[in-house]
Amino acid sequence: MFSLALSTLRHRRAAFAGAFVALFCAAALVTACGMLMDTGLRGKVAPKRYAGAPVVVAGDPQSHFLKDKGEGEFKRKSKPNTARAWIPEATAARLRALPGVRSVVTEVTFPVVVSGGGAVDGHGWESAALTPFTLKAGRAPAATDEIVVDAASGRSVGAKVNVLTSLGAGTYRVVGVTAQRLDNQTVMFFATAEARRLAARPGQVNAIGVWPANADAIGTTAAAVRDAMRETTAGASVQTGKGRGRVEFLGSDSGRVKLISMGAALGGTSLIVALLAVVGTFGLAIQQRERELALLRAIAATPRQLRRLIGREALLVGLGATIPGAVAGLFLGSRLHAAFADLDAIPANLPLVVGPFAPIVAVTVTVAAAWLAARISARRVARLRPVEALGEAALAPARMPWLRIVAGTVVLAGAVVLTIVLRSVHTEAGSGPLTPVTALLYATSVGLLGPVLARAAVGLVALPLRVSGGIGGLAAANLRTGARRLAAVITPLTLMIALASTLLFAQTTVEGAADSQAEAGNVADFVLGPAVPSPAAEAVRRVHGVRAVTEVLHSRVRSANSPYSVQGVTPAGLTHTMDLDVRSGSLDAFGDGTMAVRESLGIKVGDRKSFSMADGTPVTLRVVAVYKRGLGFGDFTLPHALVAAHVDVPMGTVLVSAPGVSRAALSKATAAYPGLGVQERATAPDKASGGTAVNYLSLGLIVAFAAISMVNTLAMAIAGRVRELALLRLAGATRRQVLRTLRLETWVVTLIATVLGTAIAFVTLTAFSVGMTGSATPHIPAAGYAGIVGGSALLALLATTVPARVALRSAPAGVIAARE
Repeated sequence: MFSLALSTLRHRRAAFAGAFVALFCAAALVTACGMLMDTGLRGKVAPKRYAGAPVVVAGDPQSHFLKDKGEGEFKRKSKPNTARAWIPEATAARLRALPGVRSVVTEVTFPVVVSGGGAVDGHGWESAALTPFTLKAGRAPAATDEIVVDAASGRSVGAKVNVLTSLGAGTYRVVGVTAQRLDNQTVMFFATAEARRLAARPGQVNAIGVWPANADAIGTTAAAVRDAMRETTAGASVQTGKGRGRVEFLGSDSGRVKLISMGAALGGTSLIVALLAVVGTFGLAIQQRERELALLRAIAATPRQLRRLIGREALLVGLGATIPGAVAGLFLGSRLHAAFADLDAIPANLPLVVGPFAPIVAVTVTVAAAWLAARISARRVARLRPVEALGEAALAPARMPWLRIVAGTVVLAGAVVLTIVLRSVHTEAGSGPLTPVTALLYATSVGLLGPVLARAAVGLVALPLRVSGGIGGLAAANLRTGARRLAAVITPLTLMIALASTLLFAQTTVEGAADSQAEAGNVADFVLGPAVPSPAAEAVRRVHGVRAVTEVLHSRVRSANSPYSVQGVTPAGLTHTMDLDVRSGSLDAFGDGTMAVRESLGIKVGDRKSFSMADGTPVTLRVVAVYKRGLGFGDFTLPHALVAAHVDVPMGTVLVSAPGVSRAALSKATAAYPGLGVQERATAPDKASGGTAVNYLSLGLIVAFAAISMVNTLAMAIAGRVRELALLRLAGATRRQVLRTLRLETWVVTLIATVLGTAIAFVTLTAFSVGMTGSATPHIPAAGYAGIVGGSALLALLATTVPARVALRSAPAGVIAARE
């Protein structure tokens, strides 16, 4: 049977070329996604600044929750923090007293904005030993106005540096330059006492380095330190080896989680798209070989033998395509990893894990999909009785198999159910994966019910062509008689339009609603930014005519079930600068111990909400107001002092209500603080994009694969019609007339696919918009929609015209005389 399969592949290379391309691309994309997941699961960040300390004690980089599973069962969950946790400084004294400990060094880290140089990490000079840093020039800082800069700063001893910290502005003199520099981070060292003051965390440090007396006793010392921490310091994390990178680079844990979620979402969506593409290409290939397969049935081949033949052909094509595809996926995975690092979605120093897991899984899954697709596609021909086989192959079947109709109806019903569910989902964590799955289910139902839809649509759309006669009449006749072929072409084109529109416009719907809410809710006259310390806000408050000043910090918190975006605001005069559109309760009682929440989260006024702050600190607050404009300002609104105490950079924007006050007056009040800008009538304080660029990159990959599938299927369809095109030439049609006929058919197919794809996207986006924004009108930019439809139409036209021109170069008589 394998020899027959090999012979078929040798003599029908063109028929299997499309399946080869689809499987190659599928294996490459699945391999790349698998590499991202593997990196998230096994990747480790090596320490840099903590490389000199064998044992590092720091705050726990994760928050821990007990999730109620019902019936008295609880599940322990851990999620990475977005801010550093701090530990008592007194812990260092306990560690020094442990047997086998030679020395202990403490560290504090705080944000410093350098005038003209951006943000750096500030530390006390005592923590230089953690790397270790040594001096290339100058001396260690001793006075409160002295600093040491690293070798990457470009400054020399004696230079003056203006800096901005959360306590205000200051000018420092460089007294030393280090001999070392670190990748991906810039540091600045202050005198120990000054560093403690600027960190504004009395009695706390964020890390402690421990050196054992014996260099070979790191494991023993680490165990003793862990025992001591369990007894004295709750929430402390003890790390050795590469584990030190977890506490040095706080984003490493969250970056790994992102890689797992992005890899799973992108890989899962790609697998579904790949399955649809492979089924379509194999189905079309089987259609083009029906006479050959029918002949095998007529000469006594059993259904089982036919299925085995087609299955083994699929295995051979799959192995031939997926193995080089998986190799190409290794390169694609490295490029994706680099792109995510460039977009700051993951730490730049989280290395890509390259192992056999991703390629093996990709080859296995993709080959299995090819085998399954081929067996499904050959089911009808294999079941025919020998005497009926050739007749059935000559004429398209009058009816679709009932099993396919049932399957298409079930999938369509599932898509409708997901649409209803999507209307009730109000968080990005829930709606993010559900939205593309809903669109994919609708597209799958189109693929299953394709012949029925194609016949119905062609009967309507082709009517003007039939009336026109000539080339139009010929195109209409071709469309009517080729409903099965037409369905195979419509499905990938519909998938591309539906998926591209859904993924792209889900993002613009949220962004549009957020921008609209932010613009409507910001009633301030001025905004100061980007990083304003509290003393600068106080200076603005003292300006004559200023009515209210609101300090704003953005962060994220997490409960056992979901993460939330939050804004921390100063309560005094809040309604003069910000209109949250309160629907119940009142902001008059907003202050310490209270919070306001976005509606649709299932939280009511009077409820007590528990969650962990960005550094993992658990808090419980009472809800005093529920507001509408959560997309523009955050899921939770918390007191500014609470948020500032649990973030790494307690400096944000400042909204100012000052009718009648000039911009110059505010600029003068903040002149002592370098880098601050005053903007008039700002639409809203800036918010983080939430990985918009990463979403667009993922969207581009999925849509690109769908586009390749669409082009591939169209090219296969034309390749399977070479004898038909040659017959038209022999009947007197010119090349130009044949090409015009094919272009008309392509325009009809594109029109049908555009209507179906647009309908799928609109239904899905409407449900998404209702759940996320409360509005039944998704935000669909006309230019973006025109680009998707126009790009799809152009690709379809090229995929039809180019292979048709190649086919028409051969002499018609030679094509007709050639063997099939």
